[in-house]
Amino acid sequence: MATMNFSVPDDVKAAFNRAYAGANKSAVLTQLLRQAVEERERLMRRRRAIDRLLKLRGSAPVASARALRSARRKNRP
Repeated sequence: MATMNFSVPDDVKAAFNRAYAGANKSAVLTQLLRQAVEERERLMRRRRAIDRLLKLRGSAPVASARALRSARRKNRP
């Protein structure tokens, strides 16, 4: 198992120690790090998806407002 060293403000350390008194702090930090990694991966996937959509949008055919209104009317029940 690897060791990581972080510098955090004193108030954050004190709050963490109070919040997780009696807990396995290594396990808590491991879970928090996993969540942070998962969130970063989700963010990167969203960014890539948005970039792909924007790229597709740039090459999509342009429809007039009149054509859009007509299509909406045609497809409404």
